[in-house]
Parts: sequence; C-alpha cells; structure tokens
Amino acid sequence: MASVAEDGPAEKPLRSVSFAIHATRGIIRDQTTRRKTMLGLLVLALVLLFLGSTFLAPLLNPREHFGWALTFWIVCVWLTLTALLLALFDLLMLRAAGRAAEQALRQGFAREDASPKSPASPNEETL
Repeated sequence: MASVAEDGPAEKPLRSVSFAIHATRGIIRDQTTRRKTMLGLLVLALVLLFLGSTFLAPLLNPREHFGWALTFWIVCVWLTLTALLLALFDLLMLRAAGRAAEQALRQGFAREDASPKSPASPNEETL
C-alpha cells in the first residue's frame, strides 16, 4: 500500500553545504541574530568550561584520556574564537554604519546650505 508521502512530488535532498552557507549568511547579515549567536556561543563555552572543571574533570584528565581532553579544549577554543570573530565583525559593521550615517548627515547639511533661502515676506518681522 502506497503512502501519501510516496505519492507526493519528489523533494530535493537537503544539501548540507548549501544550508550551512545560507544559515551563515543569515547570521552575519542580521545584527540581532549575530548578537544572539555570540551570546549563545559564549554561554555554551562557559558552561563547557564549568563542566570540564567540575563534573567532567576525571574524564578530561589529559594523562588518562588525552584525546578527550584535547577534543574538549579544541571545542572550547573554537566556540570562543567564533564568538570573538563575530564580535569583531559586528564592530566593523557598526563603524561602517556610523561612517555612512555621518556622510549622509554631512550631505544633508551641505544641501541645506546650498539651497537658496527664501526672502522674508513683508508681513514677517525679522530679528
């Protein structure tokens, strides 16, 4: 007996690389998502650091389980560096946005100064 899923249109298989690229673009482009991702990465790294120094300490003893300890610290460093690079990118994006806003403000003032001023009407009093 055929199911409904088998009768439906053939779906494209999920391409992992394409998905990763689109997800990364979404995280990088949106400031709120980028900052939430930084926070999540740092919280996860701190939780791992806490767990590694308390509950997982016997498992992460480098003299007994060198591979586990090395993998654990590589993951902690990877999460921290990823958050650091996102923060650096956020800083650069803020500086670029600030420069663009300053340039727009300067152009607005330049247009305002260049526009001819209307003469005062005879009914208005000037100070």
